[in-house]
Amino acid sequence: MLTLVLVVVATALIFEFINGFHDTANSIAASVATKVLSPGQAVGVAAVTNLLGALTGTAVAATIATGIINTHVVEATSQLVLCALLGAIVWNLVTWWFGLPSSSSHALIGSLCGAAFAASHNNWNALIWVQTAADWTKSKGLVWKVIVPMVTSPVVGFLLGLTLMVLLWSLIYGLERSGGALRRLARPRWINALFGKLQIVSAAYMGYAHGHNDAQKTMGVIALTLVGAQASGALDDLPSWLAFMHPAASADNAVATWIVVTCALVMAAGTASGGWRIIKTLGHKMVKLHPLDGFAVDTSSATVLMAAAHFGMPVSTTHTVSTAIMGVGFAKNPRRLKLGTIERIVWAWILTIPTSGMVAYGLYQLLRAAGWA
Repeated sequence: MLTLVLVVVATALIFEFINGFHDTANSIAASVATKVLSPGQAVGVAAVTNLLGALTGTAVAATIATGIINTHVVEATSQLVLCALLGAIVWNLVTWWFGLPSSSSHALIGSLCGAAFAASHNNWNALIWVQTAADWTKSKGLVWKVIVPMVTSPVVGFLLGLTLMVLLWSLIYGLERSGGALRRLARPRWINALFGKLQIVSAAYMGYAHGHNDAQKTMGVIALTLVGAQASGALDDLPSWLAFMHPAASADNAVATWIVVTCALVMAAGTASGGWRIIKTLGHKMVKLHPLDGFAVDTSSATVLMAAAHFGMPVSTTHTVSTAIMGVGFAKNPRRLKLGTIERIVWAWILTIPTSGMVAYGLYQLLRAAGWA
């Protein structure tokens, strides 16, 4: 049993590594597309800021660990979590191969749901749908923590991108109408130079926000695995050198420090390995970006991610960045958006949760048929 737990933890870290290079594009595509940073520089910035973001906060991790699977109906066994991770990994690799910026977050959540549904013999009560606390910000369940943010975060990303572009253009127009030195600041050469520097800051902000939200999801999976393993007795005879693996017993569902640090380092390593297929789609195929546009994309999408992480909502970095790019492109010229590319991305969004869920469901049924679950 202990060996299986270790295999699950290792698989979770593999997922975190894949998440790092799969979602690298989200935090650096705009800065690469605008040529503010070279690909190597952008990956370096993203790796460092992903690491810093992952080391701060665990609200999203707590949602994954305690807010999706109803452990009173189905036990969060190592087999269940392993199938969930494998389902998410398969979907991530397929979409990465085809250059589709799908959501690692929704792939993981869909896989957890599919595996739990299979483990409970098709009992929908195995999933926490709505569980509202006195404070609505602490509400749990798929409706409040997954479905509502899944719908609203792309919309907010689009609107923020659009709004920020309009505000920036209003500022530039005001400079053009003024006289003297201020008017010279509105020239394209000065605007590109200024926002070229500001975009480096916004890219770092985006990288931090990505690590702050995305890295926590794997932390939650590992915490869920260890709690289930402890309940089944798999951790009763841990050797002394693995004693740190006992889950922290605290009322606020604290995630152990070693989990936070390990996931942060692994995601940073994955980010450093790059993800150029998706960068090409996000940075070049949707709409042509300039430094001013890239600043608006990074700033608006990172703000959405930070707000969601504060409330423990595991939203999709991919969805938020993609729609922020759409909002900026729409503000520039609605006709210049490449609708064919956008359609492919939307289909990837629609298919992610059910497809990854079905893969995890099938994997668990295979384990059951083999007598391993």
